This record gives sequence, structure tokens and C-alpha cells, in this order.
Amino acid sequence: MRFDDERARDVLRRLFDTAVAAADPRQILPAYLPEKPKGRCIVVGMGKSAAVMAAALEEAWPDVPLEGSVVTAYGYAVPTRRIEVIEASHPVPDAMSERGARRLIERVRGLGRDDLVIALISGGGSALAALPAPGLTLADKQAVNRALLASGAAIGEMNIVRKHLSAIKGGRLAAAAAPARTRTLAISDVAGDDPAVIASGPTVPDPSTFADARSILARYGIEPPAAVTRRLAAGADETPKPGSLPGGEFRLIAAPMTALEQAAEIAREAGLTPLILGDAVEGEAREMGRVLAGIAESVRRHGKPLAAPAVLLVGGEAGVSMGTGPAGHGGRNTELLLALAIALAGRPGIWAISGDTDGIDGMDDVAGAITTPDTLARASAHGLDARAMLAGHDGHSFFAALGDLIRTGPTLTNVNDFRAILIA
Repeated sequence: MRFDDERARDVLRRLFDTAVAAADPRQILPAYLPEKPKGRCIVVGMGKSAAVMAAALEEAWPDVPLEGSVVTAYGYAVPTRRIEVIEASHPVPDAMSERGARRLIERVRGLGRDDLVIALISGGGSALAALPAPGLTLADKQAVNRALLASGAAIGEMNIVRKHLSAIKGGRLAAAAAPARTRTLAISDVAGDDPAVIASGPTVPDPSTFADARSILARYGIEPPAAVTRRLAAGADETPKPGSLPGGEFRLIAAPMTALEQAAEIAREAGLTPLILGDAVEGEAREMGRVLAGIAESVRRHGKPLAAPAVLLVGGEAGVSMGTGPAGHGGRNTELLLALAIALAGRPGIWAISGDTDGIDGMDDVAGAITTPDTLARASAHGLDARAMLAGHDGHSFFAALGDLIRTGPTLTNVNDFRAILIA
């Protein structure tokens, strides 16, 4: 089957949209609800999908007197009737993040054994519900968060630090709810779908330690505020460890692999042979772009590891090490694509899409972009220096000039980044 530019672009966009739709809470959440409680039902939540998950719960349980609060990102709120929705900042927490986290703790205090807490957890929750641990301020947490985001640290490493600076993460929310039962419904945006990493695991035990948090900061050369240094050095008030939170249940309702598998079905219908390279691929964005370009070239030239027409499907999360120089507008997905385009150097028959399923790549209202065989040629015609813009982390500006950005607006879900490389 022949793939010209228009057809390749259309197929790639359908793959991305399918990956996003695969994690729509309105379609999948009701199947994971527990038996209705004898006592009160308190709903708490944090993450970019928290509000739409709350709305889905209200629709599924119209006869249950639900009460509670969820914290989501600005622009991600949806109408609810009984559950309060609080909007806050991501990826760096703000005053509403602290207010929202405090509200969640208030909601679960004073409950009994017949009461049920339903925790709605999704990506972004770490920043959106940020309650400083005793002795720390929101400014302390903001400073550490900014440094971690610029360091290139993996999300799991970031969340280990965040948990040890928090009064709500690392199982502390569930501890505050005891002796009530807690049923956590989670949408994973992290490699490996580890419950302790998703939104920094507010309702599950935390196997990491203060020593781990100190080690991560040292590894990336981060010098935190003095109050943070004192807290991590003291090592007091550890997070709840495995075995210390009885009565909790965790259910993963959507994950990156689900999105990849459904995208693979659409690829087959379009006449492509799909190959899922993994749902937990992590690394520096520009290095990942070069590696994926090499695999795509092998498919095109040698038919290995599969013959064209084919599509490589990749989930996970890339990182961007910012360094100390000036940076333009960009994100990990456009950075990966720019590196991929440079590595392919205009070779024919290869198109790619990379985007964040939550609709935000970095901090702009950009989900990602598409690259084509003539990306570099068109860039040159526009007077763009691709290598210089990659060095300046200016991927959004690069693809905006070409008209190849993907803008979805808030998708209300998040199963991490989705990448598809189409080889005709």
C-alpha cells in the first residue's frame, strides 16, 4: 500500500488520537468500582485526569451520597455535582497546589471502618497536590521541583525526592484516612506502572528512603534550600513502608501498554505491520530520537526487525537536560523529533509523530509534532538552523514555523508519551 505525505500524516494522527482515547476515564472507570459502602464515601484525587474521573464516578454512582475533593491542572476541570474540583499549577506547584493538598487531607480525617475512600490518581498529581512536610515551605518545594525538572532526572527519581518533602505523598494520604478502606483507581503515566511512582504514590506504601532522596539530589548536582537539606539529613518522619497500610486496594485502570496495543490495531487496519518496542522506554530525548532513527532506517533498508510498510510504536518518557545556557520553547517530544529528523537527514519514506497524551509537551499548549521526509528541507527554506534549535531546546518554535505542531488542548487523561514512526 502506497503512503504519500497526506496519507502518512493522517494515519499517524489517528494512531495518536487512538492512544489518547484508550485511556478515557469516562469509558473505563465504572468497571473498577468496588461494592458500595455501608458508611460514607469520600472521594479524593489528584492529577490531570482527576476531575473527569470524578465526573465519571458521579455518573456511575448516582444513588451514592458522594462527597470529597480532587485537584487537577488549570484548564482540566469538568463540571461535577457533588465532588469539589480544585485547579492548580503543573509542573511547578503553586499556592493552589498547597491549598488543594491540604483539602484532601482534611477530607479523609476522622473516618471509620465502614467508610470508603475512593482515590482517583493520575499523572501530574505530584505537582498538583503539594503539601510541604513540617519545617518546609511551598517555596522550598518549588525550588527543588524546578531543579529536578531541569536536571534530566527520571520521573521515578523526581518522585522519590518529592515524597520525602511532602505531607501527603508516599502513602501519607492513605495513612490519614485509616481505619477507612481505600480503593485507589489510577491511570499510569510512568514507566513500569509502579503504583509508588504514579503521582508519588499518595495511597500506597513507599519503599524509598531519605537516603535515596539525598543520593538523587547529589547525583544531579542539585543544592536544595537549607530547610530541605536539614529535613533530608535528619531522616525523621519516614514515609509508610510496605506492610504498614492494611485495608488498601490499588487498581490500574489505564496504562501506556493499553494505548499502544489499541494503536497497533488501527495500524493493521491501515495496512501497516506494527511493532511495539516498549511501553517504558526512557532516556535523553535527543538520544532516543537518534536511536529510533537508526531502527527506522534499518527497517527501510534491510527489512529488519520487520519489513515495511510498518510502524514502530513506543511508549515511555524522555528527559531533557537543560544545562545552564538559554533555552527556547520546547518539550521532550519535539526535542526527540528534531533529533530524529536530523539523524535521518531527509531519507525518504519515514514519517514520525511524538506527543504527550495529556496534551502538554513541556509547558506550552503543545502536545507534540510530526516530522516528515522533507522536514529539514522545509526548515532550510524558512531559514531555520535545525542543529542550533536542537541545541537551544527550541523544538516548539521549529515545528511551529513548519506548521507541524500538534495541539489537542487538555485531553483529560495521561498515559505518558506516545511515539509512532511510520516506514513506507
